Amino acid sequence: MNQKAKPVHAPMSQFQTNGEQLLVNGHPLNLLQYQAGQTPFYAYDRSVIHQKVEALKHYMPDELKLHYAIKANPMAAVVNYMASLVDGLDVASGNELRVALNTGMDGHLISFAGPGKQRRELEMAVASQTTVNVESLNELKLLRDISDQIGIRARVAIRVNPDFELRGSGMKMGGGSQQFGIDAELVPQALTLISDYGLHYRGLHIFTGSQNLNPDAVISTHKGIFELADRLQESAKSELESLNIGGGLGIPYFPGEKTIELAPIGEHLSDVMTHFSKTHTKTEIAMELGRFLVGDSGIYVSKVIDIKESRGSKFAIIDGGLHHHLAASGNFGQVIRKNYPVAVGNKMHQEATESVQVVGPLCTPLDLLANKYELPALEIGDLIVIYQSGAYGFSASPRDFLSHPHPVEILV
Repeated sequence: MNQKAKPVHAPMSQFQTNGEQLLVNGHPLNLLQYQAGQTPFYAYDRSVIHQKVEALKHYMPDELKLHYAIKANPMAAVVNYMASLVDGLDVASGNELRVALNTGMDGHLISFAGPGKQRRELEMAVASQTTVNVESLNELKLLRDISDQIGIRARVAIRVNPDFELRGSGMKMGGGSQQFGIDAELVPQALTLISDYGLHYRGLHIFTGSQNLNPDAVISTHKGIFELADRLQESAKSELESLNIGGGLGIPYFPGEKTIELAPIGEHLSDVMTHFSKTHTKTEIAMELGRFLVGDSGIYVSKVIDIKESRGSKFAIIDGGLHHHLAASGNFGQVIRKNYPVAVGNKMHQEATESVQVVGPLCTPLDLLANKYELPALEIGDLIVIYQSGAYGFSASPRDFLSHPHPVEILV
């Protein structure tokens, strides 16, 4: 008996189909391409974003504030929608700060992190009373000068480079020597400077790494964050108003990866926050998330423009590539290249029957978006869908590489 071939990845569960067509918030893909006005395009499903926020609110303590890290997806429409769902926004550049302020959110609910902030960016933050997560002692001096110049005291938090690491994170951003934050052992000096400079001390930002799918590792990190915050606050001259514990929650991209369990993380957070609040009664605790909130809400859609055979391999050439979606090509931090989940969005009812190399139009062998991927029989005009594309896709790609047209983005 012949067995039907099966796709390497089942379609991502957050998206439905009408049998043949992939649906994005109820919109059939064949019509969505006309709504977008072209291929390639990114489409983000607001219903999936809403579900992720609601899941966090369900499992996390009621007292925990949820912040959206705009760097994950800075599309203005996405940020505006997210601003209606979360308690605060976190930015990493002056342009992101402008997008955040344009939502109408008060500057007091926005924080600004990142090494090497420009003076003009810090002026924007001070003037709008955005909290600056300070990354160096020199940045504190610059904020003192800007405060004197503008006549408004800067609101500052210290971004701490902790003396421990997040186990199992896809990208470490804390522990050891880092360009991020002020080393924990130098924080007492920074706290003294904040007092001497007359700046408004808001609190601490302690974040160690991203893309973690292991709840036990996240729980261990949260324990370390609260213990470190309690120890560092002993050197502060004023109350701890805010503690940003970062995010780090990952989403599954590759075979064998599973969605992170939120329940044990929420239960542990509830315990440590209750204990912490006995000493720090007025401290607001915030979790800052980007990829987790928007990553699996997005798809990247490109059209097959040519199909060719070369010495036993089939190539599907699409009108998009690594210049639009660097992460899916494996050139955005992957050590060993793995395929993102892929589907033929207009043939969702068909089984996979052939192994295909999905490549873009660029003059480089790096322009590979799916390597030996099992897909239904392809035809010119078919729509290739790359899932898990809602974060670090459009904005993290070299869109002007080889001067091909840009993709567009839509929120549906």
